[in-house]
Amino acid sequence: MADLTTDYLGLRLTNPLVPSASPLTRDFDTARRLEDAGAPALVMYSLFEESIEASEAAAARFFHEQAIGYGEADSFLPIPDGYLSELEDYLEQLTNLKQSLHIPIIASLNGISASGWVQYGKQLQEAGADALELNVYYVAANIDESAAEVESRYIELLYELKQHVSIPIAMKLTSQFSSVGHFVKSLEAAGANGVALFNRFYQPDINLETREVVPSLTLSSSYETLLRVHWTAVLFGQVNLSLAVTGGIHTVDDVLKALMAGADVTHLCSVLLKQGPEYLANLLSGLDAWLDEHDYASVRQLKGSVSRKHAIDPSAYERANYVKVMDSHRSSSGVWR
Repeated sequence: MADLTTDYLGLRLTNPLVPSASPLTRDFDTARRLEDAGAPALVMYSLFEESIEASEAAAARFFHEQAIGYGEADSFLPIPDGYLSELEDYLEQLTNLKQSLHIPIIASLNGISASGWVQYGKQLQEAGADALELNVYYVAANIDESAAEVESRYIELLYELKQHVSIPIAMKLTSQFSSVGHFVKSLEAAGANGVALFNRFYQPDINLETREVVPSLTLSSSYETLLRVHWTAVLFGQVNLSLAVTGGIHTVDDVLKALMAGADVTHLCSVLLKQGPEYLANLLSGLDAWLDEHDYASVRQLKGSVSRKHAIDPSAYERANYVKVMDSHRSSSGVWR
């Protein structure tokens, strides 16, 4: 049996198959099933600052402000026993997971204000999180905001939060930066312990009948790993922080490609939502079997072996690949060119 251990964010993990932020960790029994299937750590579902604010506003409106103008109604709607706000519910789930499971728990935070990132980050650390994943999902829709200004948002919030928490921090990024490598290097300089490549860009759809802009969600496919693998392969050996591939990991082949590119861990989401928590065990056994069959003693031996740094043809990760791809197309037989 190969040694599947890996290091991520300074945490020693038993294997590189980490369930990512998803509804699966909202339910304690499902989280335990993930651990039983071999999950070496869990990334909790994201805590959204907007949801916290909405929860607090609703509580204020229905419980604390009900008697305004109606003194006789002061007891009409008492605050129910056991009522938890969005934040309290998340912190309680985090505490329960930490107390009952035997694997590291990574909290996922999605803020919108500097004070929110710091306030909630500190509370997540106090509740026992082993690390933080900052899900900075920011759409640069302001055409007067430069690329440098967008990047500075990430760097400044990271730097500020590092002044208040001591646990490791991973930045979950989108792929839509003009210079991914330079930006990751800047995040490392600002104190990031790792990056997760990449957050999926959720694009709204248009309802042709109502003319409404509506949310659109489709689960990922293996094809999406190619972008992640590409940039992981470019970054490996050029930065010293942890690298996670997130988005599109469905098969053992997907896992292997990510590891060969240089990933420390691969995050699993859509495949577990489709197949169930126990499917993680199938991927784990498949990874172990492949390593044994190909005479690899460990995941560490495999890691980065086909990165840009170690590839037989490093130019394949650069413009040369574009030229080859464009030149590779051939029309079907009988089609005039």
